[in-house]
Amino acid sequence: MILTVTPNTALDRILFIDEWTTGTPMRTRKVITSVGGKGLDSSVVLRHLGVETVGLCFVAGKVGQELLDLVNGYGIIPDPIWVNGDTRIAHVISELKHHRHSHVIAGELIVTDQNVAIFLNRFRQLVTQAVWIICAGTIPSGMKASFYGEITDIANQAGVPTLIDSSKDYILQALPYKPSIVKMNWEEFQWTFQREANNIPELIQKAQQVYEDKRLNALVLTLGINGILAFSKEGIYLVTPPIQQAVNAAGAGDAVSSALTWRLSLGDKWEQALRWGAATSAAVVLTEGTADCHMEDILRIMPEVVVNRINT
Repeated sequence: MILTVTPNTALDRILFIDEWTTGTPMRTRKVITSVGGKGLDSSVVLRHLGVETVGLCFVAGKVGQELLDLVNGYGIIPDPIWVNGDTRIAHVISELKHHRHSHVIAGELIVTDQNVAIFLNRFRQLVTQAVWIICAGTIPSGMKASFYGEITDIANQAGVPTLIDSSKDYILQALPYKPSIVKMNWEEFQWTFQREANNIPELIQKAQQVYEDKRLNALVLTLGINGILAFSKEGIYLVTPPIQQAVNAAGAGDAVSSALTWRLSLGDKWEQALRWGAATSAAVVLTEGTADCHMEDILRIMPEVVVNRINT
């Protein structure tokens, strides 16, 4: 079982339009409701991969219940901690003409110290049943930025590896606890470590400095259509899937977390695990729902994924 941790849950409402035109009425061709919140999105991908997953999360209100109904439909085992406020609604604007998407988010969870204590106690009970932990996304306002560090510390004591997919203080305060994988996208890397990189060669150089200076176990950066850049004890890899005609790219980064932890749990080397991550991420963009994908697409894309080992 892979346990996902989602402090800041969301329900995605995906609106498909031709093109965003400021100041002009726009009509959507279709609206789809999907699971949101990065950790739960990873759980969605895991279920498509046939992997058992438990989703530990904060939820609130009617939107929270609607989200849990969707989660149950995937066969994810939800473990919700109910709080005050509202589970967020992420309005995902998918522009068909440009194959891009944007988010407009409403709602906020209100999480108390008592809620956090309940969450951590539940995590202690679940962690020993898991082969990997995926902690992903932002943290509700009012919670301490050290939350992912506490999670990682508990997981380390239980001997369970942890992937953290976040940015800024949520990541920085977890680094002393040595998560197994630190993951983020290109832009988040620049925000978090204050290292601007205008192209991939610059990014490789800056990211390697961070990887070495912070003594990370592994650093994984998702680069959109440019693939995945990964630093591990087995080597440095730039992994590029074939470009797809994107329908909805939401959840593509979360697919990397899912496939990578799953394949590493099975004993794959990093090169093969990253190949799965790139192919799964590429398959996600072909579907309308957030983080949805099909195994037949993953297997079709896999042979076309290019894995380059970088010598520095």
